[in-house]
Amino acid sequence: MKNTILSILFVFSINLISAQSQSGTTDIQEISETLMLYIDGTQNGKPEKLKKAFHPDFNLYTVTEEDSLRIRSGAKYVSNVKEGKISNRIGRIISIDYENDVAIAKVEILVANRIYTDYFLLLKYEGSWKIVHKSYTWKPAKS
Repeated sequence: MKNTILSILFVFSINLISAQSQSGTTDIQEISETLMLYIDGTQNGKPEKLKKAFHPDFNLYTVTEEDSLRIRSGAKYVSNVKEGKISNRIGRIISIDYENDVAIAKVEILVANRIYTDYFLLLKYEGSWKIVHKSYTWKPAKS
């Protein structure tokens, strides 16, 4: 029993070590940094941060009130963020799940009287994590 527990702990510690990149940060930290580029970029009017977070060909997806699919260009989304224009957005990372070079993340954004829930698909390539897909929905914020 004691050897089994030690073996499990050993395997777990190897997995933690392998999750670190060459720079010493973990994939979870790197994914969080990418998500924070998105949150800070939209909140503080920093389109360059969004460009660092998003793959150039990413799109946004949502369902309209008429129950149809709405697809928005990521490039158009980024162009709508005006340099230095601070918004009333408050964002937080809810969850991150990843395996090798693929991750999914959930982020909540409070905007005025709405809470947006964003689901991101991220891929790690060429040494960094990029958001390649965003699907979102919203609900009224409780008063």
